Parts: sequence; structure tokens; C-alpha cells
Amino acid sequence: MKLTLVPTPIGNLEDITLRAIRTMKECDYILAEDTRETKKLLAHLSIDKHVQSYHLNNEHAVLKSVVERIKQSNHVVLVSDAGTPAISDPGFLLVRECLREEIEVECLPGATAFVPALVVSGLPCETFTFCGFLPHKKGRETRIKKIAADENTSILYESPHRLLKTLDQLIQFCGTERECSVSREISKKFEETVRGDLQTVKEHFTSHEPRGEFVMIVSGKRD
Repeated sequence: MKLTLVPTPIGNLEDITLRAIRTMKECDYILAEDTRETKKLLAHLSIDKHVQSYHLNNEHAVLKSVVERIKQSNHVVLVSDAGTPAISDPGFLLVRECLREEIEVECLPGATAFVPALVVSGLPCETFTFCGFLPHKKGRETRIKKIAADENTSILYESPHRLLKTLDQLIQFCGTERECSVSREISKKFEETVRGDLQTVKEHFTSHEPRGEFVMIVSGKRD
């Protein structure tokens, strides 16, 4: 019995490994964040496999039953809509529970949005802090203050309708001159990266409506 986390493309459908394709073809069934999106990918790859729903809204309720079913199977795959499962997507709870039950767990290498965004940012990437999505309300300001005080490069995920709010709050606590890089639609047709200080980046997205999914890279605090 084994659980394998399989990264799926974050945009360009060519960004999937041969090993990932083989693993999905050979597994017993697939746990998916959104069965509709996963079935589209499987159809594109000519894979005929049963898909079961496993997402943020049901993972607590179905966790025990899913683990029990994995115990009765030879090999089960977990995928998210895009990227590597458990990175700002469902997966952590299932991995932890499988390990507790002595089920083998592996994760294949593959697509993750923050890695290309970090590498092309031009900001230091030997050490960094991954922050994922910020809280919408409670704890949001506390997290931003930690980013402002962090000497490492910080990585955030953000949605288009909260991007300007986040830039405003970063300016409030980091100052206008803190360097940052904002990438959107990574690996897709309209991929774009905007680099500069926080004020410059804010001005760009004030005049250009934010669209798509964003990865924000913020430089660390310097004396």
C-alpha cells in the first residue's frame, strides 16, 4: 500500500514528467482536488482511471475513510488542480495520517509555481521563507509584519482581487523601496514578471488590471 503525490501542470500541459504519467496509468485510482479538472488532464494524456474527490472542504470529513481505502489498495495517487499537492493545496493531513498508519508515502518532483517565480525574480534565493496565501483577515497584519522583519526572501501567493491590497500593506510595513518581483500566469500564454521596488510594482498593477494567479517575491530586510 502506497500513496504517491503527483505534481500536475500549472499552465502548459507539457509541464508533466514521463514518470508522473506512468504513475497515474499504473495506480489503482486517483484522489483529486477537482475531479472535473483532473479528468480533463487524464483525457489529454489518454489515461482512463477512476477519480475520487478529495479537497479542502471535505478532507477532514473523509480523511479516515480515505486512509482505510488506501490500506486496501496497492497504490493510490493524490493530485491537486495544478502544481504539487500539499503546497497551498490539500495533502498535508492525508500525508500525516498515512505516515501514522505506516503507509508508504512518496512525492514525485514536478511543477510548483513559486520555484520559477523565485528563480527569475533576480532576488536572493539561497535561503527563503515560503508564506503561501496570507490570511484574509485574522492574523494577516501579523504575517505581513513578520515578512517585513524577515532577512530572507519571502514568497507569497496572491489572487488578482487582493494583489493591490497586499502591495499597499507591504509598503506600509516594509517601505516603498523594498525590492520585489511579481509573476503571473506562470507557464501560460500571458506569463508576465514585473520587477522593481514595491511602489513601482504597485503603480504598474494600478494602471494594468491584475489578472491571473500571482506569485510575489519580496526581498529580505537589510540594515
